[in-house]
Amino acid sequence: MSTKQVEILLVDDNEDDIVILQEAFAESKTINLINIVRDGEEAMTYLRRKGEHKDVHLPGLILLDINMPKMNGFEVLKEIKADPALQHLPVIMLTVSDAETDVVKSFANGACSYIKKPVNFDKLREVVKELELYWTLVSRIPDIRR
Repeated sequence: MSTKQVEILLVDDNEDDIVILQEAFAESKTINLINIVRDGEEAMTYLRRKGEHKDVHLPGLILLDINMPKMNGFEVLKEIKADPALQHLPVIMLTVSDAETDVVKSFANGACSYIKKPVNFDKLREVVKELELYWTLVSRIPDIRR
């Protein structure tokens, strides 16, 4: 099996989590391009390719935190799934919340997966490795390089 490149958009406002996730992806020797936005409004500007994001490609996968300023992850997820140009994008909720209500709400609003962020770096590295294997070797996503 060969791997395919998946462009990832990480939507998270926690700098520590961003750094740890970047390190985990780097350690897993991922071939994926990871772009980062730090709040829900910037995520929607990025996805709609406006302003400074006018020349970006749509990501093949979105990793979306729930608790963020300006627009929370649920609001972002609802906007993505309501927009015909974006609704096909796979969204994984990647958050510290373990609340069942958050899991249910995520799936009810169109998330394709829900992952609780491990607080331990080694466990987070394992999650990133498994995430990468699944999305580059197992799963097929639409080719949307636009």
